[in-house]
Amino acid sequence: MGDTVNPAVTNAVEHRERLYVPWWGWPLPVLGAVLLAAELHMGYPGIRAWLPYFVTLPLVVALLLSLGRSRIRVTGGGEPELWVGEAHLPLRFVGEVEVLDKDAKRPALGRDGDPAAFVLHRGWVGPAVRIRLTDPDDPTPYWLFSTRHPEKIAKLLRAHG
Repeated sequence: MGDTVNPAVTNAVEHRERLYVPWWGWPLPVLGAVLLAAELHMGYPGIRAWLPYFVTLPLVVALLLSLGRSRIRVTGGGEPELWVGEAHLPLRFVGEVEVLDKDAKRPALGRDGDPAAFVLHRGWVGPAVRIRLTDPDDPTPYWLFSTRHPEKIAKLLRAHG
């Protein structure tokens, strides 16, 4: 039986980032959870009054942490790849690489967008990168994803592509 090896694990990682929710995205959802728990608290006496706090606060924290699970990696080595979330693209299929600032990202996600494109958008991350694909067998015309370091990623992709 042959073992399959994940190239992203064996190849050196040239860039890695996590699209976590920044500190300023936390206060409003946490405040909402506290207010919801307080509303439920008013209706019950005793120990049951504190139960909503033990449910809503951890639930909101878990939700905010799960929103930040998206990762972006560029691997090197024999078969360099771009990983965006769980999707990966061999860099030999990278065509034109375009850096989009937050103002250019808005129309690219809306009226100028293609429904067949692969998109990973995080509203709290301003810039993005759009990559045109050169693979004739792939129906996806391009990838568009949010990143905090678009120039670095574009430079890496152009160097490998």
